[in-house]
Amino acid sequence: MAFIERINSKGIENISAEPVRIDKAGQGQKTGYAVIIDRISQDIPFYRTWLKNAALTGAAVINNPFWWSADDKFFNNCLMTQVGVPVPKTAILPSYELPADTTDQSFSNLAYPLDWEGIFNYVGFPAYMKPYAGGGWKSVYRLASKEDFFEKHKETEKLVMLLQEEIVFEEYYRCYCIGRKHVHIMPYEPRNPHSQRYQADFSPGPEKKKQMEDIVLRINNYLGYDFNTVELALRDGIPYAIDFGNPAPDAERSSVGEENFEWVVETAANYAIETAMNHKEGQLNVNWGEFVKRSAEGYSLT
Repeated sequence: MAFIERINSKGIENISAEPVRIDKAGQGQKTGYAVIIDRISQDIPFYRTWLKNAALTGAAVINNPFWWSADDKFFNNCLMTQVGVPVPKTAILPSYELPADTTDQSFSNLAYPLDWEGIFNYVGFPAYMKPYAGGGWKSVYRLASKEDFFEKHKETEKLVMLLQEEIVFEEYYRCYCIGRKHVHIMPYEPRNPHSQRYQADFSPGPEKKKQMEDIVLRINNYLGYDFNTVELALRDGIPYAIDFGNPAPDAERSSVGEENFEWVVETAANYAIETAMNHKEGQLNVNWGEFVKRSAEGYSLT
């Protein structure tokens, strides 16, 4: 509501904001909105597919619901290895339990057992295990050894997990990125209790800040996200992108603090207004990232 109130307080002619209201959803029908900011479809599949129709019929949906439905944390890491962004060593793991409606024969292409020693030697321990999709620190494990891995992997049931190198960092930052051009870098201490994670006693110098801004912009330009957060862990001065697929990032005042809340509300409001003013009736207005655009045009990634 703070975002809606901020837009309306600016008194710009022909620009107004309101909560989206859906009372019916017919195929190919326009929504009546020029711009839609999506903060909920990650939890509600009905909204996700409704937003695809909204984009198809001309709304500028932030973030692009087609891309958000297609990517995952493992692919995003793979992409970063191709465009020069440092990321932790990461392997993807099949689910511990068989997915619904499958049998052992469904996995006849999968070696059994997997080359666990090769995977463990590549990633190393301690390591983190987390779902390849999703967020909110759900089902995240810190593992001390392969014995610890095998014990904890049982608990993940049908989830597809990542096993990821632990980056023992000197500094850690959470960075908002809006419009693929506005970056706000926040010192962050993920080892603190949730309510105290923005209470960190480090800050980047001008050169390091510029380096991190460049990495954040590169990530979001290649992925195509217009509202995202990127978490960077600095080890030996090198910023590693730890988590950067958060297109409905936490922005609660009580969580991020007043200064960060003010930045995200004002910047998001201004970007939404800019997007509405650039809206072209009768055209597609959804954005795509460099990966998709270069793939469609047959260009290399770099």
